Amino acid sequence: MIRAAVIGCGDISVVHLDAIAAMPDARLVAVVDRDPAARSSASAKWDVPAYADHATMLAEVRPDVVHVCTPHDQHVEPAIDCLRAGVPVLAEKPVAHTMAEAERLTAAADENAGVKIGICLQNRYNTAVRAIRSRLDSGELGAVLGGHGTVLWHRPQRYYDAKPWRGQASRAGGGVLINQAIHTLDLLQWLVGPVTGVAGRAGHYGPTDTDVEDTAQLVLDHRGGARSVFFATNLNPVDAPVALQIATEHATLDLRGNLTISHADGRVEVIEERRALTSGRSYWGVSHELLIADFYAGLGDPDPFWIGPREAAESLRIISEVYALSR
Repeated sequence: MIRAAVIGCGDISVVHLDAIAAMPDARLVAVVDRDPAARSSASAKWDVPAYADHATMLAEVRPDVVHVCTPHDQHVEPAIDCLRAGVPVLAEKPVAHTMAEAERLTAAADENAGVKIGICLQNRYNTAVRAIRSRLDSGELGAVLGGHGTVLWHRPQRYYDAKPWRGQASRAGGGVLINQAIHTLDLLQWLVGPVTGVAGRAGHYGPTDTDVEDTAQLVLDHRGGARSVFFATNLNPVDAPVALQIATEHATLDLRGNLTISHADGRVEVIEERRALTSGRSYWGVSHELLIADFYAGLGDPDPFWIGPREAAESLRIISEVYALSR
């Protein structure tokens, strides 16, 4: 039985708690949150002890794995403390709210190489995304020419009022790119190829009282000569489906929930996406539980988890370069 603890009892913790409860070989043993109401509510719902700080929890409970579900600027400290305590850690995206913090976590992971750490970029586990990765790796579609992605969502003032850190660059690290669009940007760079050049701008154009961007446009050059473009905004009237398209020599792959592969010879394939099993919001994706189960399955293996801090920092590096260009 894997004894799990969750640090941070906010919105995203729901999918982690549901995933733990759904696994027959896992058991929640503690929750941690600085906010008394949040930790009390989680403690009562899941019937486990609650702690105000992770250090006390680590010392008293000594879990087998810890999930870090805190605000962005609170990801790195508890993750490093878990690594140094010899406790595997699975942290929510982004890997950190700044590249400097991401590098600090990467260094700690290297120093504690025997302790597993993973970052939740769960959309890589989506059925449609796995199908794209498999087709591209097989070579059957020819060389990748490039792609594009769009995230057209809506975040009103009440979204930021509910959790003020979301609208504070010093805590969130940024706005639409680092908070809402990072998953799609991660898929674009993972599927098309490593990014060698970044151009773009991010800005605040809407009515919200925040100091983070609500709109961004990017042009990415990839290793091998492919190019992709990306657009994200929180000013759309509604949350539209995320769209991702990849063009190859022999086909075009359109991801918009389900995957449509249009071959140059006229054939069309449709690969349906699975549905989420947890009670989280639909825009969080459908594969948290798959990533978590995969992480747990590898806890006894000596190899590091495939989405560690260094891997997860690739999308953050792109975002940080756009922020630097926008200053």
